Amino acid sequence: ELRYDPCIVRASLLAVSTANQNRSGSSNISNINLLRRKSTASRERRREACLWRRLRRRAFKGLKFRRQLPLGKYIVDFVCLEKRLIIELDGGQHNAQAQRQYDRVRDQWLRSQGFQILRYWNNEIFDEWESIAEAVWKAAQGDPSPPTPLPQGERGA
Repeated sequence: ELRYDPCIVRASLLAVSTANQNRSGSSNISNINLLRRKSTASRERRREACLWRRLRRRAFKGLKFRRQLPLGKYIVDFVCLEKRLIIELDGGQHNAQAQRQYDRVRDQWLRSQGFQILRYWNNEIFDEWESIAEAVWKAAQGDPSPPTPLPQGERGA
């Protein structure tokens, strides 16, 4: 049985389109750097949108997730209030020391409010969806989940 993931198909088509635009465009270094920055931001938004398509309208195991919801003074990426479960997608900016400290304080407060937090790197949405889905489902069922991934500089061996 042939299965395809619409999120990956969209991302692949966009990558081909962007590559074609780059070939026909100027070779000016500043233009290339601008395209890279825009491409990175766009890629992060696409990954978040892809996860949202998998979670919204109770599409994931009947769980109701909400997107970009304020909790206290923080805004969480995705939350299932019924299960007190938060999913956060992190981009490269979360490698910075100041951002890691902010995330620790934020996560500590959210946990004190009874939430469980699962953090994933943006690229993992495409590369490791099956394991993420399993971890989210286990967390929603109250099963102990694997530890939340740490920023790259802090990952274990």
